[in-house]
Amino acid sequence: MAARLNYMAQPNAAKALKYFLSGSKALTETSVPNATQELVALRVSQINGCAACVDMHTKEAAAAGESAVRLNLVAVWREATVFTEAERAALELAEEGTRVADAAGGVADEVWTRAAAHYDEEQLAALVVHVAFMNMVNRLNIITRQPAGDYVPGQVH
Repeated sequence: MAARLNYMAQPNAAKALKYFLSGSKALTETSVPNATQELVALRVSQINGCAACVDMHTKEAAAAGESAVRLNLVAVWREATVFTEAERAALELAEEGTRVADAAGGVADEVWTRAAAHYDEEQLAALVVHVAFMNMVNRLNIITRQPAGDYVPGQVH
């Protein structure tokens, strides 16, 4: 399978994406645990069906020491006992932030309150930007059918 388009071969798209990717790097420098960020990225990508991002974030999380059990259970995190309450709150926020078209009200107050119980305002801001960023990247990859399977950890960052 080949991608429909190589963004980096298009000067304007490449320039814009370099800015977006540098923003993503800034998010990794927040106090939100890297494991939480990877779990959120993986869950958003699963919901959207972005194979390239599922490939990337599964491999990045594994390379950072995440267990196969936790990675395999992200899709069913509500029924899994392997996630902390803080991780569960972040995953719930990520799901509602991704499924805004499905729920006209957006992120429910109860979901926000649960997330705010575990994360301060700086961390909440980082999580919200991370969810929005992942949704954008998912769409870029899905529209152009970016293939999955060949990602090597560290390739993007």
